[in-house]
Amino acid sequence: MTDTMIDSIDDSGSFAAYVAEPEGKTRAAIVVIQEIFGVNAGIRRKCDRLAAEGYLAVAPDLFRRIAPGVQLDPDVEPEFKKALDLMGKFDQDAGIRDIQATINAARAMIDGGKVGVVGYCLGGRLAYMTAARTDIDASVGYYAVGIDGLLHEKEAIAHPLMLHIAGEDGFVDKATQQAMHDGLGDRPNVVLHDYPGEDHGFATETGNRRSDAAAELADSRTMAFFAEHLG
Repeated sequence: MTDTMIDSIDDSGSFAAYVAEPEGKTRAAIVVIQEIFGVNAGIRRKCDRLAAEGYLAVAPDLFRRIAPGVQLDPDVEPEFKKALDLMGKFDQDAGIRDIQATINAARAMIDGGKVGVVGYCLGGRLAYMTAARTDIDASVGYYAVGIDGLLHEKEAIAHPLMLHIAGEDGFVDKATQQAMHDGLGDRPNVVLHDYPGEDHGFATETGNRRSDAAAELADSRTMAFFAEHLG
């Protein structure tokens, strides 16, 4: 497990990414997209767990333009507030360019093999945008925010997408959840999973937001999805 540098695709310089490599044969690569808390201990642990399953996992520092290297704890109120402030300043289109650069780098690391993406919260939204705007092979988003405002991009989703929806998400209301089902439910390459009673952040690795049973169910579905579409 180490940090590496990735070359941008928009002449904005290189940026850091956390990389977790499997011990044996690499099945495929997965780009792990951060929450609003940066590439913190939880995101690094997500990468380590994917590496244990045989995937090369890469988590780019998407806040590098506004707070490079930031790592925040969502259970610490001042840090949570700082994360919300960073989200407001974050350029999502630039973030997608950095994700594409990471996809390119990850694909090169595995000699042109398949690359997937998994994201959480803001990262879940970016996973959806990645599915619509890049050459990713498979995408998973957990409790993605604001998807109702991105449904016009659904026709561009060429490869499989899975979204995990928290039923009592404090950041994604019932109307938005319904809009996701209405807009995406009939798409042959999109799978939606609902988690009744669960709140935003239920699949975090540690901390107060985690809900073990729901997290384990969602993660098992994610791993099966990647096994099917990435190998």
